[in-house]
Amino acid sequence: MTPDLVAALHPLLTAEASAEAYASGSEPGDLEQAVWLRLLERLESDGPPPDPHGWLRRAVRAEARRTRRTTRRERPYGVEPADDARPGPEQDALTAARYRALRDAVRRLPGRCPRLLEALLSPKDPTYREIAGELGISQGSLGPERSRCLGCLRRLLSPEVASRGARG
Repeated sequence: MTPDLVAALHPLLTAEASAEAYASGSEPGDLEQAVWLRLLERLESDGPPPDPHGWLRRAVRAEARRTRRTTRRERPYGVEPADDARPGPEQDALTAARYRALRDAVRRLPGRCPRLLEALLSPKDPTYREIAGELGISQGSLGPERSRCLGCLRRLLSPEVASRGARG
């Protein structure tokens, strides 16, 4: 688009869009933007219009009619369509980050704690009997071992949790 054409059409487009905006139920700036886009598309396909001022007036009116038709067909939602029951992408990202931090902390634990807590966190949800068999320990010592491992994990995570909380 040539700068001369833009300079010549800009005042006329502003006036025409302001005049048509109220009747079409849209903002003048939106009409202007749509017409500039139409002009760019036309310049790319057919070149400049022979009568730029006449073309511009017709384009503004056509865009205003299109906006009126769209506005008549659109109906507002009675309620917000977002599903509040499901967490949004931000919450999903935060949850995934916390889960990664937990898994990293579990891997840093001493002794058989990483294997024990990985088994407890497993999506397969194994029973205490299955976990004890996998780790080669008695089922009765699994509870006290789990308590010790969770205590270690708590001590390991407490500085990280405290430092994260101070930021917010």
